Amino acid sequence: MFTRILTSALFAGAAAGLITALLQLYFVQPVLLHAELYEGGDLVHFGAQELAPAVQELGGFDAVRDGLSIIFTMLIYAGYALVLVALMSVAEERGASINGRSGLIWGVCGFIAVHFAPGLSLAPEVPGVAAADITARQIWWGATVLAAAIAMWLIAFGQSWTAWGAAVVLLLAPHVVGAPQPDVFTGPVPTELGALFAARAFGIGLAAWVMLGGFAGYFWSRDETA
Repeated sequence: MFTRILTSALFAGAAAGLITALLQLYFVQPVLLHAELYEGGDLVHFGAQELAPAVQELGGFDAVRDGLSIIFTMLIYAGYALVLVALMSVAEERGASINGRSGLIWGVCGFIAVHFAPGLSLAPEVPGVAAADITARQIWWGATVLAAAIAMWLIAFGQSWTAWGAAVVLLLAPHVVGAPQPDVFTGPVPTELGALFAARAFGIGLAAWVMLGGFAGYFWSRDETA
C-alpha cells in the first residue's frame, strides 16, 4: 500500500509540478519581476517615462533560477500529492471510486483548501506591499488550510446535517476571526499589478490542483489494475 501511494504521488506530483512551473514562469514570474522594479525604485508609480526601458528587463532568462524554480515546484507538488493520494486511499476503503475523472473533483477541493480559502482573507501578495507579521500570517494560513480541508472531507463524506453544518462553520470561522493585516496600507507597487498577480496566482493554482487531482486519481487507479 505504501509503495502504491508513493509511486502514484511521485508521478502525479512530478507531472503536475512541471506543467505548473512552466505556467508560472510564463504568466506569474513577469508580474513578480515587474513588481520588484517598483520595490527597488527602478520604476516609480505614475512614472510613465521610466516604464519602457525598465520593463524590457523582464524578458531575460536565467537558467539557474528558472531551473531551480521548476525543481522546487515539482517537489512541492509531489508533497501535496502524497497527502492527496493518502486521503484517496482512505476514501477508497470507505467505498469511494478513485480514478482520473473523480480525481479532478479532489483537485478542486484541494485548490479550495490550500489556495482559495486562505486567499479569501489573505490574498497573494507581490513584493513591496505592506504585510502583517509573517509568523502570524503563517499560523493563520495553516489553521485555515486545515479547517478548509476538514470541511471538504465533511462535505464529501459526511452523512448528516450535523457534519455539513460543521463544515460550514469550519469554512467561515477563520474569516470571522480575521487574517492578520498590516497597521497601514503602503507600498510602491500599483494596485493594478497586485490585482493581476492575485488573479493569475488563483488561476494557475486552480489549474495546478485540477491537474494534480486528475494525475493522482489516474496513477492510483492504474496501479490497482497493474
